[in-house]
Amino acid sequence: MQILLSFSLLILTVILFLIFSTSSVAISTVIDLIGQGTLPTELLYNNTEVGGLSGITYNPEKQVYYAISDDPSNKNKARFYTLNIDLSSGFLSETGVSVIGVTPLLTETGKPFTKNSIDPEGIAFSGNSIFIASEGNFYQNIPPFIQEFSLKGEILQTLPIPEKFFDGNGNKSRGVRSNLAFESLTITPDKTYLFTANENALIQDGEIANLDRGTPARILRYNLQTNQPDREFLYITDPLANSSFIAEQYNRQGLVDLLAIDEQHLISLERSFSLGLGYTIKLFIVSLEKADNIQDLPSLKAVDFEIRPAEKTLLLNLSRLNIAIDNIEGLTWGALLPEAGRSLILISDNNFTTLQTTQIIAFRLNHLKVVSPSGL
Repeated sequence: MQILLSFSLLILTVILFLIFSTSSVAISTVIDLIGQGTLPTELLYNNTEVGGLSGITYNPEKQVYYAISDDPSNKNKARFYTLNIDLSSGFLSETGVSVIGVTPLLTETGKPFTKNSIDPEGIAFSGNSIFIASEGNFYQNIPPFIQEFSLKGEILQTLPIPEKFFDGNGNKSRGVRSNLAFESLTITPDKTYLFTANENALIQDGEIANLDRGTPARILRYNLQTNQPDREFLYITDPLANSSFIAEQYNRQGLVDLLAIDEQHLISLERSFSLGLGYTIKLFIVSLEKADNIQDLPSLKAVDFEIRPAEKTLLLNLSRLNIAIDNIEGLTWGALLPEAGRSLILISDNNFTTLQTTQIIAFRLNHLKVVSPSGL
């Protein structure tokens, strides 16, 4: 603990001036590590086990965070937690995170979700409600969904998902793969657009990531004025960072969260895991400005022309922090900091195992701005 506290005082500063290859945009920022806190596995709150926290979002009016548990109504009913993350000193201490509320999610009938009927992974605060993304249940032919809930857990609406993302015939020849569906969820600051993405390629689009290549995921954009999907963009992940020497099936690389800067720029979170070698977590700045709209392409394998993907540039590889990194799956903007800058919060999914904890890492972002060519 003393080592971690000392490191949090020795702030890591990464100065970044990103110029994308098209020279269409530049983004400048400074990112500083300002500490981390943990919640222990098997922590109970209101008779529920706090764990599986796969996504996080911030309510600036109430200055609280909402974290979705990916428990598919097995240990307890599907739910999200309300957290307090204390950044009042400008730093996050080891004990600076606390659970202050839990809210069950309810179906259209007003009852909790039944076992394995939901796999909640992403969460985004809209200003007065939350959107939640579920990966569904591949083997029981339960499709993924994106639904809006009140802060009391009551369902408000379901957003339509294009048919290419699931196989209504049940023969699993297209759509998302098992446990590789919608984990990302974010809303633009002006509340106009919602973004999500599949973690790995759709079956008809390509293969999952391996050591030699990334995987072609789709970023899906919704217009929240119409509640309809209006754009899709190709996002190519990095290759798998390491290969497990224990079992090949325990390798995974994918896009696990997005955070909107504005309607054209995002921060992406990629997670790579290999059993025995641990996690590699990377943050990227993503530009959609020059990316092609692939909404009308049912399969990328059948395309015989070049598609311009979203551009991405590395913001931070968390391996450079020299701290133990757990299963980071979620990120959100956080509170304004007392001296200057905006906080960025990352959270890990402990998989409800005693070998892991819920890790919350805090950063300060200074001078984050998008610069047009005329401003260069």
